[in-house]
Amino acid sequence: MAPGIFSSRFQPPIIKTRKAWSGFIYLLFLVTVSLRIGISAPDKMAASFFSDFGLMWYLEELKKEEFRKFKEHLKQMTLHLELKQIPWTEVKKASREELANLLIKHYEEQQAWNITLRIFQKMDRKDLCMKVMRERTGYTQTYQAHAKRKFSRLWSSKSVTEIHLYFQEEVKQEECEHLDHLFAPKETGKQPRTVIIQGPQGIGKTTLLMKLLMAWSDNKIFRDRFLYTFYFCCRELRELPATSLADLISREWPDPAAPVTEIVSQPERLLFVIDSFEELKDGLNEPDSALCDDVMEKRPVQVLLSSLLRKKMLPEASLLVAVQPVCPKELRDRVPISEIYQPRGFNESDRLVYFCCFFKDPKRAMEAFSLVRESEQLFSICQIPLLCWILCTSLKQEMQKGKDLTLTCQSTTSVYSCFIFNLFTPEGAEGPTPQSQRQLKALCSLAAEGMWTDTFEFREDDLRRNGVVEADIPALLGTKVLLKYGERESSYVFLHACIQEFCAALFYLLKSHLDHPHPAVRSVQELLVANFEKTRRAHWIFLGCFLTGLLNKQEQQKLDAFFGFQLSQEIKQQLHQCLKSLGEHSDPLGQVDSLAIFYCLFEMQDPAFVKQAVNLLQKADFHIIDNADLVVSAYCLKYCSSLRKLSFSVQNVFKKEDEHSSTSDYSLVCWHHICSVLFYQPDLKYLSFTLTKLSRDDVRSLCDALNYPAGNVKELALVDCFLSPIDCEVLACLLTNNKKLTYLNVSCNDLDAGLPLLCEALCNPDTVLVYLMLAYCHLGEQCCEYISEMLLHNKSVRYLDLGANVLKDEGLKTLCEALKRPDCRLDSLCLVKCFITVAGCEDLASALISNQNLKILQIGCNEIGDVGVKLLCGALTHPNCRLEVLGLEECGLTSACCKDLASVLTSSKTLQQLNLTLNALDYAGVVVLCEALRHPECALQVLGLRKTDFDEETQALLMAEEERNPNLTITDDCDTVTGVEI
Repeated sequence: MAPGIFSSRFQPPIIKTRKAWSGFIYLLFLVTVSLRIGISAPDKMAASFFSDFGLMWYLEELKKEEFRKFKEHLKQMTLHLELKQIPWTEVKKASREELANLLIKHYEEQQAWNITLRIFQKMDRKDLCMKVMRERTGYTQTYQAHAKRKFSRLWSSKSVTEIHLYFQEEVKQEECEHLDHLFAPKETGKQPRTVIIQGPQGIGKTTLLMKLLMAWSDNKIFRDRFLYTFYFCCRELRELPATSLADLISREWPDPAAPVTEIVSQPERLLFVIDSFEELKDGLNEPDSALCDDVMEKRPVQVLLSSLLRKKMLPEASLLVAVQPVCPKELRDRVPISEIYQPRGFNESDRLVYFCCFFKDPKRAMEAFSLVRESEQLFSICQIPLLCWILCTSLKQEMQKGKDLTLTCQSTTSVYSCFIFNLFTPEGAEGPTPQSQRQLKALCSLAAEGMWTDTFEFREDDLRRNGVVEADIPALLGTKVLLKYGERESSYVFLHACIQEFCAALFYLLKSHLDHPHPAVRSVQELLVANFEKTRRAHWIFLGCFLTGLLNKQEQQKLDAFFGFQLSQEIKQQLHQCLKSLGEHSDPLGQVDSLAIFYCLFEMQDPAFVKQAVNLLQKADFHIIDNADLVVSAYCLKYCSSLRKLSFSVQNVFKKEDEHSSTSDYSLVCWHHICSVLFYQPDLKYLSFTLTKLSRDDVRSLCDALNYPAGNVKELALVDCFLSPIDCEVLACLLTNNKKLTYLNVSCNDLDAGLPLLCEALCNPDTVLVYLMLAYCHLGEQCCEYISEMLLHNKSVRYLDLGANVLKDEGLKTLCEALKRPDCRLDSLCLVKCFITVAGCEDLASALISNQNLKILQIGCNEIGDVGVKLLCGALTHPNCRLEVLGLEECGLTSACCKDLASVLTSSKTLQQLNLTLNALDYAGVVVLCEALRHPECALQVLGLRKTDFDEETQALLMAEEERNPNLTITDDCDTVTGVEI
């Protein structure tokens, strides 16, 4: 046999019979003839594969019992598929070769193989399935070769950034492993998966898809998972007329005759890659009845892709969908998502490589990179390859003019202004021409319209309306600020959304919104207010920052040089008025984004104005997720002198990006700057940190700042801040030395072993702490001894929260010994979810009678039941009990306890609030309670019950009781007001 006729992937099983051997000789004859007459490789492979002899080889691999089961499966499957039946008598007596002949005779070759493969799958012969898959690659090989050529060409095609010149198209080993993992079956079998790649424009989503498809075409990934992967770009497909999935597949095939039936015969082996999902307008809003499941049926592209995504069509297929961050909610609502993956873009090493390749001169590259590295804002935008190119282009333009790069790197706005103004200044000229000025003004008008109408793709009529004439288009395309979009000739987009935002901000420095041709464009004041709201438009990322950044003195000089005028003073006054208005209103709903305000002020780089502006604010609430947020916060807080309340959440900051990163050290410096801010905040009374991973040094720095004599912080929250028992030593010193701190919340930290230090400090008679929150602190019953000792010696602590700790009845018993003492001053105790039972209620009842100071008791989420409540009610009816608030939510209560509770309502002169939510009360129990509520001696003002938990009759009864008693509120929101809000 000539070498190479059977590739290493094509190894037939051992030939065991004479008939099989004769079949093999005949097959060899077919292959030889095909070689001589010039049959193409795919046809040759198909000829060898779709034959009864090939089928017989696989049947030969079955043992006698397996072969019998194969025949039974064949009978059932052909019935299930409603295929023409082979007479069972023939099947039953057929040998392997005879059965192969029967299958080919009664069904088309392709269908015969499909049936065989399905039966192998049912028999769990994965080895045979794998062999069939590997042999059945005539079409797959053809398509893989085509895909490799296509995506390699797209990869290396000319792009604005020319990233392909600097980075290899091959997928790295670690990338292969990660991409493979995305579609690895999470359970037994090959379940279809829908993976979302989510990230901002320019982060590299399409690049990742290209590399993935090239890796698949090289058999580096998904080798045993997918036979075919098809790439659909919504931007290109959305303008197509009604079409079918078969047509879309054929568009991707190397020749018109795509074997669609063969391709879709195993949908579980298909991967559909959908790029730019956000371009599919209203693509998932069709009712289920409008979707289709026929791959041959012609429907609008949106319907086809929606049918794929919502698993109406080919539900066994897997999907990989790339979207911008604004779209995932729509996907989450309608699509079964397996995983969401967020590309990281350029890491620090990638950025250095890019700078070196872009500037070519190593000295210039390192000069630029070092300057950018010093600015957390500029360095962070370099994570997005396209924005990295914009930054490098700006620096190179300034280098060539001999300008000081330090000024260019002063702010993000400075980078974009250099980029835009240089592009619109003719090469070698001192300044712009009247034509380029007009063109840029028109472009800014277009950008502003797009921001207010959420439009990012523009037609020629949009351009004309904003002053861009047809003769301007070649020049604008030449600047690369404006690009042709998709396959349509008359559709245009800005190079990046950031460029559109910059131009939109620039519009307001050149014209009034009243001069804009589109009525949707609003005033500067409305823009600022909208920008500072947490619910602002999803596409508004840098718009406010660019607007305020252009108010900087250096940027005003650029504007004067380019246009000869600008409206900065008017906008400054509007910004000041906007911040004053926000400061005068306390923002009770928390709708103001403090960080957005600080970013805008940071971008101005105007200390005098920043100081004036921040002192208009009395409250700041930050959710910091990266180093840039931290830098901006530190910069603006140092100018604050009027803040009363400051809340922080810091995540993903105090850690290195990779082994080459130094961001951790830089972040620590910023953290120290924030702590030092506390020295200069005479009005700051409330300070909260949540979800912030604090190191030992961080905690020490913070406590040192709080102990500074000029500080006036009264309330401190360090919730879920990864505090450890070691930190309790520093906190203990704070409690001992600080004579202003009255509130400490260290909930959600592991402090069990450190609690003795805190309690020892609080035993000091000079401590002034009133509120102590220790919920979810991993405390055990032994901790109650230290807490009890503290309660007996401390005269200031009034509120104690021990919720969600494993205190049990034994710990409660110890605690109650202290509560019974007349010198215990505690008036509020939270024991929610502390594993207390009926036995603990007996001790609590005794304490309630002995302690006339205790006013608030929260004991919800403990299995005390009706018996436990009966014990408590016995104490509550005692004349010595002064309890005002009792929380019994989710305590396993039934209507059997309502009689006891009713006796409390009619006899207690102090009980004002009772929470009974999430208990199994019924109509009869509620009737008993309502009768007690009507008693003239009942003092209750708030009853915790969720009306919707009851039937209509009971709901009517509760509503009638509320109407009868205007002083009574029945609600499911019974959070006790402690007098302090953090």
